[in-house]
Amino acid sequence: MPPVAAAHGAEAGAAPAGAWTQADGRRVRLEDLRGQVVVLDFWATYCPPCREEIPHLVRLQKQYGPKGFKVIGLNVGGDEDRPKIPDFVKAYGIQYQLAIPDEETAQLFLSQDDSIPQTFVLDRRGRLVRHFVGYDSEVAAALEAAVNGALEEKAD
Repeated sequence: MPPVAAAHGAEAGAAPAGAWTQADGRRVRLEDLRGQVVVLDFWATYCPPCREEIPHLVRLQKQYGPKGFKVIGLNVGGDEDRPKIPDFVKAYGIQYQLAIPDEETAQLFLSQDDSIPQTFVLDRRGRLVRHFVGYDSEVAAALEAAVNGALEEKAD
């Protein structure tokens, strides 16, 4: 998947279903996270914009985690990228959950464009609030605004 430095954002509606496997082997489904605001970030260790985005995601998780917010980093770098993840976590101080998405999940979320990073903001009802491709300062500001807006909404 090619890295993307420039970015664009889009508003959307219903999020597709999704599932992934955490480092501890536990399977998680997107629907298991209902009631929380979730950022799904599709990334790889070889992607410069992904590396640029990580400190922002770490800060968001630390700042908003107690308010019902969760960042999930979904590595789509392939089999050759996975052994690099533990050292990458240490080097970048990643304190949010990392996982490997099911192939179907990666295809559902990345079917229109397989560039990375791609970041999806989901509200407490599991609806897609915003979708970003790439990362720069404009995306950083819009991502934080989307997270704040989703946290302020009441869940049904």
